[in-house]
Amino acid sequence: MAARKKPTPAPEAAPQKPPLLRRLRFLILRGLAGVAAFYAVLIVLFSFAPPPINIYQAQEAWRLGGIEKDWVSWDAIAPVMARSVVAAEDANFCLHWGFDMAAIRDAIQDGGARGASTLSQQVVKNTFLWHGRSYLRKALEAAITPVIELMWSKQRILEVYLNTAEFAEGVFGVQAAAQHHFGVDAADLTALQAARLAAVLPDPKRRSASKPSDFVRKRTRAILSGAETIAADGRAGCFQ
Repeated sequence: MAARKKPTPAPEAAPQKPPLLRRLRFLILRGLAGVAAFYAVLIVLFSFAPPPINIYQAQEAWRLGGIEKDWVSWDAIAPVMARSVVAAEDANFCLHWGFDMAAIRDAIQDGGARGASTLSQQVVKNTFLWHGRSYLRKALEAAITPVIELMWSKQRILEVYLNTAEFAEGVFGVQAAAQHHFGVDAADLTALQAARLAAVLPDPKRRSASKPSDFVRKRTRAILSGAETIAADGRAGCFQ
């Protein structure tokens, strides 16, 4: 009887390459991880070091041929300046974790006619992102803001804001603004001067602190009152 031939083993299947969708997902996740790591480094660095320049400042420097900016430490800024900006832009600054939900609800009810960005959100936009309306920027802003609130003190957030906000066309930071409008240092600002500077926000290109319109004068009076109120009721306690 003839011996049976052993069956020839089937050749091993060559390993299949990952599907295109899986590879694409891997690349996207890797890219997102890289972006997250990049911002994490900047957030830690800028928690103690002054941001050198931001995208908007660079754009304005190119457009105008130069800008005025001069970083000063928290101790070199008049305390009333901090209270004035909070009263003008974000009265609940000490009470929220980066987003003022009541202001957001009011903005939605008004059909988006009013802004609801907190000082924390504005710091994220000014320091890490770019100006302009886009879903990508708003998504990044929403992701970074809670991290800033977690890793930075309220005082640091306000210090960075005061040093990066625009107070006149091409004039960035409270020290440059104090010199530009009043010829004094940020440490020597009076309550009226601080309220005037805060009153030009968020439209410094069309409002002037040194040549105030009737609107700016009216807004200045409201800010003077608001700054006194938050000092009295404790809403300035997180930064003073």
